[in-house]
Amino acid sequence: MPNRDTARNLDDAIRALAAARRLPESHLARWLAMDEQSRSVFLELAGAIRLRTGQIVQALELLGEIAVREGKTSAEILAAPELARISARAGSAPEQARAFIDALRAIRFPRLRQAAERLEREIAALRLPRGISIVLPRELGSDVLTICLEVAREADLERALAVLADRRAAIARIAVMLGGSDEI
Repeated sequence: MPNRDTARNLDDAIRALAAARRLPESHLARWLAMDEQSRSVFLELAGAIRLRTGQIVQALELLGEIAVREGKTSAEILAAPELARISARAGSAPEQARAFIDALRAIRFPRLRQAAERLEREIAALRLPRGISIVLPRELGSDVLTICLEVAREADLERALAVLADRRAAIARIAVMLGGSDEI
């Protein structure tokens, strides 16, 4: 019965990680309800990129939603090239974990990803000089556009404000798009 022992060892490893991260029981149950390959792949990934408790919770929820929508196992979803690259690339564990959750969200919410990409293209088209940046809200979770200025002298401030005034209509269009409309 090596398969039963393997499954038991896998479940013990999952329980140990869940206990160390103080994962809520409901999410541990969700993880343990996955097929064996999915449990194993997620455990390996969670350990490799050191997902924190909240990230494990988010990942399990997103994986469940994607699996239902696409009719795939979590292991099949986690094998997607954009997810596989994350654990293989260099970078800090927090960066990898954030990239992993963001990639799962992009898979789960493709229209949101397309909207974010469109807004990023619009911002890039502004060709703002160094010291001026436009920051979109995380996950497009609000309709607030942030404009950041980095200036060292009064002349730098005057130039930045002149650039913003010159591109005011385009920036306003981006703000309107962020609010959910393409019309201005």
